Amino acid sequence: MTTLTDAPETSAARENPARRSRPVDRLPYLLLLPCLVIIGVLLLWPLGQVVTMSFYRLNNVRQLRGDREWPWIGLENYTQILGDPFFLTVLRNTVLFAVANVALTMILGTLVGLLLNRLGRKMATFVASCVMLAWATPALTGTIVWKWIFDDTSGLVTWLFNALPDGLSQALFGRSDWTGYGWFNSPLLFFSILTLVVVWHSFPFIAVSVLAGLKSVPSELHEAARVDGASAWRVFWRITFPLLRPVFGILIVLSTIWDFKVFTQQFVLAGGTQDRPTFMLSIYSYAEAFSPPPKYGLGAAIAVILTAILLVVTGFYVRMVLRQEDES
Repeated sequence: MTTLTDAPETSAARENPARRSRPVDRLPYLLLLPCLVIIGVLLLWPLGQVVTMSFYRLNNVRQLRGDREWPWIGLENYTQILGDPFFLTVLRNTVLFAVANVALTMILGTLVGLLLNRLGRKMATFVASCVMLAWATPALTGTIVWKWIFDDTSGLVTWLFNALPDGLSQALFGRSDWTGYGWFNSPLLFFSILTLVVVWHSFPFIAVSVLAGLKSVPSELHEAARVDGASAWRVFWRITFPLLRPVFGILIVLSTIWDFKVFTQQFVLAGGTQDRPTFMLSIYSYAEAFSPPPKYGLGAAIAVILTAILLVVTGFYVRMVLRQEDES
């Protein structure tokens, strides 16, 4: 009797499985809804405003407040930017700086992550805590400290070079007195110091991420490779790197986005927007928008171009990941 009465309910449930799963399918979207609203308010709406501003001529704060009309100029801002030879210099600076910083950050962060993985628990915790101090330090605070280190009168680097014997300093560098030497005056020195500051602030995140990935690699694989006589270099490239390739891919994309958008460090080290030969896209956008006379539409167009470049980089990575998943 029980089987006969239950049979219609069972068949009905089998005929309409969507009725059972429908409340469960909606739940993830309901849970994501608050996050999507926050992203839309804090990210998508301002981005839409910047894109809209790039099609207008905006040279007055009253226009931004809505007190004056926005003259529509279409793609004129983009035409002016892309046709300016200085834009190519800025784009070159940005790309070269990002490539160098991503490479150095990944190499240093990976080496530190491998080191932390080999240390004991107490020592690894101590070293990781010290390393994370650089990541936890605000970019503005850290850059101010580095600017003092390279100060031309009382900085640590100036003091160290002055402490060298005069004969040695004269033979190596052609000068014995380093007081008043402008460490930030040369574009090459400026970008070198800026790279040092950015890599110092960025590599701890890479190190901790690589360490987390290494913890997921079975230790038996490394032990078997060492028993077979494989060197540490061969173990890394044959076992560790292939298993952590998705982790490295994400870290490279994130580092590329961060290094393309470097602003605070450059603004503080350069002391503003006067050093145009060292401009990159982020500070170029700021300078065009807010330097007198202000050109908010032109600055917005540069920001949109920078965003488009980063979207292309991100899209390339997503396509690569999807292709790897299809092949596996």
